Amino acid sequence: MEGEGTLKRLKSPRKLGRWLLLGAASALLLTGCSPQQFSVLNPAGPVASSELQLIILSGVLVLVVVAFVIVLLAFIVGRYREKPNNNAPYTPEWSESRSLEIIWWAIPIVIVVVLGIFTGIKTFSLTRPPEATSNPMIVQVQSLDWKWLFQYPGQKIATLNYLEIPTGQPIEFVLTSNAPMNSFWIPQLGGMEMTMPGMQMRLWLQADKTGVYEGRGANFTGTGFAHMTFNVKAVPMATFTQWVSQVQSSKPALTNAEYQTLVKPGLAGVKEYSSYPANLFMKVVMKDNGGQKPMGLNGGM
Repeated sequence: MEGEGTLKRLKSPRKLGRWLLLGAASALLLTGCSPQQFSVLNPAGPVASSELQLIILSGVLVLVVVAFVIVLLAFIVGRYREKPNNNAPYTPEWSESRSLEIIWWAIPIVIVVVLGIFTGIKTFSLTRPPEATSNPMIVQVQSLDWKWLFQYPGQKIATLNYLEIPTGQPIEFVLTSNAPMNSFWIPQLGGMEMTMPGMQMRLWLQADKTGVYEGRGANFTGTGFAHMTFNVKAVPMATFTQWVSQVQSSKPALTNAEYQTLVKPGLAGVKEYSSYPANLFMKVVMKDNGGQKPMGLNGGM
């Protein structure tokens, strides 16, 4: 018996050492996961920063629950486990505990209420411009098969699979689709919004830092879905103004014939256009809306 006890004491530290080694290896591997590798954890604008706060709050609340459950599990296993030479009779008391029931019902209720309040506040606040402005910049967005067309009504130019915006300027994206339904998403600037035929959806975003951010389609739309990405270049206002002037003076116009080619399923590179057909965006919206002007919360433009 003494030899067996000694052997058990020798085995326990070995098991503990293996678990510690596994934990250290996991921590070492996870250090390679920097925020820069996960766009939503590296916000570049007020909308994305607000959404990151929600992610952190949710993560902390979930971590509290998980930690509590793990500690409780360890306590129960250690306190009530079957032990050698235990001759005590098994006489459990099958009865409710109102105190425990109040605790394990109250905790999730409080968590849900806290998450609900903060999510509601953030959600409704993000339906308005990130900063108060009476003159937002508008970009009209069309999702095509499998490309993105951006129109700048205020500047009278258009781009394909490329978006340039000024920093510190709230941007109102007005979205529709001339192809299957898709999702417009720039992770470092904010959440996604659907693009749907016959509808105008709205999304407010703003870039506070200069840089190039990845945008993508987040809804599967067929063979070329993986290639529905685009770069968003955020630059100072002076640089943006120069770029607009350069596009207006040196790039070709987008004609109706070329637009019809873009609508066909297929891939395309980055292009810039000095102009585009009049009322192109509204014609696309009304084409899939039975020729009626879209109404409702997301319509009216």
